[in-house]
Amino acid sequence: MKTTEIVDSLVRGKIAEMGYELDEVEYVKEYGNMVLTLYIDSENGVTIDDCEKVSRAIDPILDENDPIEEAYYLSVSSIGIDRPLKKDRDFERNMGKKLQVKLYAPINKKKELLGILTGYDGESFTISVEKTGEVTIKRKDAALIRPWIDFE
Repeated sequence: MKTTEIVDSLVRGKIAEMGYELDEVEYVKEYGNMVLTLYIDSENGVTIDDCEKVSRAIDPILDENDPIEEAYYLSVSSIGIDRPLKKDRDFERNMGKKLQVKLYAPINKKKELLGILTGYDGESFTISVEKTGEVTIKRKDAALIRPWIDFE
């Protein structure tokens, strides 16, 4: 079992008990140090205080079970408002919302599309694009899929 899966299984229940959803566990080397990052979300959003609360609650669980032998830094973070869509739950969370899609190869002579997410499955997703209509795109053909943030 991978380190991220072990950590997920150890802390998911505690995080859910606190009213948050554990979206992803990431374990990567950053600037020469190993960093364990847990991305959380909730219906009301996530503040820095929420991240601190979760960090304090799971730190003893990780210390007790010691799933990582080497030294690492623990980080708890919000998933962010512009986090790329990767998993089904990301698509579910963004149904009916506007997405920015960057493609590896053009569709209708465009490599970037903006549209409302109208459907998805394990292989593809559909967006409604102004003037073009509905476009279905295979997930593997999209270099980046993220929520469109309108700053107006």
